[in-house]
Amino acid sequence: MHRIQRDGTPQVRMEFEGETLLAHQGDTVAAALLAGNHWNFRTTPVSGAARGPFCMMGVCFECLVEIDGVANRQACMTEVRDGMRVKRQQGANDTAGNVFSDAEQDTGQ
Repeated sequence: MHRIQRDGTPQVRMEFEGETLLAHQGDTVAAALLAGNHWNFRTTPVSGAARGPFCMMGVCFECLVEIDGVANRQACMTEVRDGMRVKRQQGANDTAGNVFSDAEQDTGQ
């Protein structure tokens, strides 16, 4: 992946799935993860298929991740910050971060 040189831009440390990554201040979480060769940001609720960023402008919601324990965060719209902890989002989550099973999604319970 081609990356624009940013001489003099401060770097920040973030964590993705336990791995420490360096990112440039001002980068989005999605840009930092892609630069670190991470393409799978979440799994779909029904089939568990891997998904990653598509539009990079906040429209498609394919880049949803968990950031510092908060689910449903758009990686393409969130700037990195020092010490941030990011995890893959597994399936469907409500705003409290609860993961739903397929049966619960089908019945709405």
